[in-house]
Amino acid sequence: MNHFFHLLTYSSDETEALIFAGVLFVCWNIENLAGLAVNYKKWNHAFLNVQFIITGVLPQFMMGLLFVKTMQWTGRHQFGLLYHLPYLKNPVVLFITAFILLDFGEYIYHVIMHKVNRLWMFHAVHHCDYVVDVSTTLREHPCENIIRNCFTLAWIFFSGALFWIVFLRQLIQITSNLLVHMNCRLPEKADAIVSTVFITPNVHQVHHHYQKPYTDCNYGDVLSIWDRMFGTFRKLPYEQIIFGVDLYMDKKTNGTYLSLMKMPFAKSRKPQKIDS
Repeated sequence: MNHFFHLLTYSSDETEALIFAGVLFVCWNIENLAGLAVNYKKWNHAFLNVQFIITGVLPQFMMGLLFVKTMQWTGRHQFGLLYHLPYLKNPVVLFITAFILLDFGEYIYHVIMHKVNRLWMFHAVHHCDYVVDVSTTLREHPCENIIRNCFTLAWIFFSGALFWIVFLRQLIQITSNLLVHMNCRLPEKADAIVSTVFITPNVHQVHHHYQKPYTDCNYGDVLSIWDRMFGTFRKLPYEQIIFGVDLYMDKKTNGTYLSLMKMPFAKSRKPQKIDS
């Protein structure tokens, strides 16, 4: 077990990057075959979003080291909720329980990012994309990257989640985040079944609608059960969805990397008209 922990500790970043690249490639080509939005320059759009990888690498690496140190500490001291649930001896039951706890934490984080104005301005960099496709997954301000990982670190600390649990959950999370941002939709009958438990492209596209109350709904990360439990689940026909944020609808302003990097530090804005 120690050998397995050591192996994952020093290969987890490479494994996650490989999984991410593989799923991204598959989703990109599915969009090419069955994408809904066709009247935009996909490569130009992706080139803008992929630039956020550059500024996200260092924060992600530094937070990754903190993740490992935190999990080593909670493991040595048997600290965290999961260590006080003695019935969780079965690794499958342990993983499912930890997964649900961590996913609930991600739901809380997402709600906070929408409700606290200054945090929302960082998160709005992701939301103001005027076309939601798989490359939108990459569009995260580096400061939000740090904020998000700090929240995740807190959930890991208080839950006492083990390294292998966090590692496997992140692989599922990576895959899910790419899938739900695809420029595609499930058939309505299939979506009605799948979205009972999981976030789907159909569900997440509503979250990217430019106006409230739809912007403030469907906060779920992997699971949709929290939105249903707390009354934040909504649906909207695709034909009525307009991607973006009503505060930042100017495509020229939101079309450069530098302007997006500076956007959270500007003064709060009033809703703008849609740039036709």
